[in-house]
Amino acid sequence: MASPMKGFMNWMGTKFMPIATRIGNQRHLVAIRDGFISIMPVTMVGSIAVLLNVFFRDLPAMWWGEGNAFTEACAQLISINGFVWNGSLAILGLCFTFSLGYHLSRSYGVNAIAGGVIALSAVVCTMNLAPAFSYVLPEVGADAVPALQAAGLAVTEADGAVSLAVTGAGMISTELTSATGLFTCLIFGMVSTMIYVELTLKKITIKLPENVPPAVSNAFTAIIPGCLAIYVCAIVTQVCVNLTGEYPNALISEMIQKPLLGMSQSFFAVVLTNFLMQLFWFFGIHGSNVMAPITEGIYTPALLENLQVWNATHDVSQMPYLWTRGSFDAYTMMGGSGITLGLLIAVFAFSRREDSRTIAKLSAPMGVFNINEPVVFGMPIVLNPLYLIPWLLVPVVATVVAYLFTAAGIIPPVFIQVPWIMPVGLYAFFATGGNVIAGLVALLNLAISFAIWTPFVLLANRDAAAEAAAEEKFDQ
Repeated sequence: MASPMKGFMNWMGTKFMPIATRIGNQRHLVAIRDGFISIMPVTMVGSIAVLLNVFFRDLPAMWWGEGNAFTEACAQLISINGFVWNGSLAILGLCFTFSLGYHLSRSYGVNAIAGGVIALSAVVCTMNLAPAFSYVLPEVGADAVPALQAAGLAVTEADGAVSLAVTGAGMISTELTSATGLFTCLIFGMVSTMIYVELTLKKITIKLPENVPPAVSNAFTAIIPGCLAIYVCAIVTQVCVNLTGEYPNALISEMIQKPLLGMSQSFFAVVLTNFLMQLFWFFGIHGSNVMAPITEGIYTPALLENLQVWNATHDVSQMPYLWTRGSFDAYTMMGGSGITLGLLIAVFAFSRREDSRTIAKLSAPMGVFNINEPVVFGMPIVLNPLYLIPWLLVPVVATVVAYLFTAAGIIPPVFIQVPWIMPVGLYAFFATGGNVIAGLVALLNLAISFAIWTPFVLLANRDAAAEAAAEEKFDQ
């Protein structure tokens, strides 16, 4: 290994990797990651419902017009999918809140179920349960406004349209409970859980006799910490309303969520995220886990926002975010990190190394379904300077290609969560609501990865030949 490479490897191993490991093991970030992972069944079933309605309602409407016979025949299934959405993606923020509180409490060794319940209660405290709605009244002229106002109705007229304002007392808008409210759920869920945890660890609790059943004792133990945690969130909400006239969700959305998501959409941010995942993997650290607070905490809300916009408008041009969590899987991880499916194809086509071909044969069936640990650790790629360049370069190039196609409007942004084991091309097809060109872009990236991996497979042949010659000379 060349001296500069040795120096780089030593620096990464002694300086950079310990920091990355500490970040990856930080309990709050781990709780966020595990919180998103735990609600995967809810996210997936909601995405399946939306995907089914794309094929049974939205695409037929585009092809044959609204009210076509096929859509009418599928009306019951479309309605069922709507109910599934109501019970999954529409309340995703609440599901995440409980999951976050549960995992964070468990990491501190306190009652995890109570932590999840307290976090959920605290977050609901911050929500406006009397949202205002405005409805345009058809066939009502401006001359009727005075009479309606005299009757006590909140009626206004603008540009010839008469609108009725209604306050929905006792209602929670899905804008607060779905992806739009995720950052509020994250912030208040974490704050309330930490208050509960700290008070519990400091024994500021109700103590019952030892002969009381554990279930009862645990419930009473959580009462004082839980009450204080919930009241803190309620007081913060009241202060926000008094000072700004806005509830916390609106303030967090404007001041934190939108700026963070906006920054995540820059070309540099997307490329850097993928590059860092690869770099961690090269040194044997699970890059996806280390970067999960970013990929799950920022890019997953972007995907869910896109999905919500699609559900409301059925128009991909209205989606606010170009790059989402599923974009990484659809275009830069075919066969796993590094698009190692391209490496396997190159090995089968050009490798003369028996060890590489054996690993490829064993890894190929799993590689088709995006499982590549056998390749990463068996080839190996980890700490193998020969494969460092393509390992880092392939996903970056694939990101550039997919980002440009998406930014140009040739393919829609990814907005449907698909099982990550979906084979190359099919993932992008389903994740974009059945866009064929998106599937072709994924296949194009696979071809590019094959082209980049191939020269290094040939270099591995040369190294193997040199090693064989050296062994033969040594034997003589």
